[in-house]
Amino acid sequence: MRILIVEDSHRLRENLVTGLRHAGYAVDDAAEGQHGLWLAQSNPYDVIVLDLMLPGLDGMSILRKLRDAECPAAVLILTAKDQLQDKVAGLRQGADDYLVKPFAFDELLARVESLVRRRHGRSAPSLQVGPLSLDTAARTASVGDKRLDLSVREYGLLEYLMLRRGEVVSRPEIESHLYDQNATLMSNVVDTLIYALRKK
Repeated sequence: MRILIVEDSHRLRENLVTGLRHAGYAVDDAAEGQHGLWLAQSNPYDVIVLDLMLPGLDGMSILRKLRDAECPAAVLILTAKDQLQDKVAGLRQGADDYLVKPFAFDELLARVESLVRRRHGRSAPSLQVGPLSLDTAARTASVGDKRLDLSVREYGLLEYLMLRRGEVVSRPEIESHLYDQNATLMSNVVDTLIYALRKK
């Protein structure tokens, strides 16, 4: 799954990118509003984590432009603005969730996981296809009673395919959801990943 972080604090942005990548997400980031808007309009993100007080173009303006353009990505506002009217304004403008700084990373991760599930029309943290089951909260997979030992990328691919079950998923779609914009991909990276996943 692919996440965009739009946050002007270098330290916080780097921590979020590191933490979300460690959790298995492909993550792009932007330090200012205009760049964040360009990335959001140019890539198929599952979730956008958006600060409100940004240089160049503020977060509320970005949110308005994304919703006017019918961008399907879920938007989680992450801000120091903690007044009730700020939360109400953000949610009414089209945000899917609102989290106030300071925050615990585990809470942000749980909210991102929830938004990814809702984005793909699921509410429960588990997915089942035949004997194959996936626990998106624990990030584990099993076939029957046998636990699968998956790499972060293999897990990400399996989750994406299970969320899209019954649909044809193209190679570019897989690449765009599993790898961030700075990744240099070999031509057979998806084939190799699918081969390893099928073998397991």
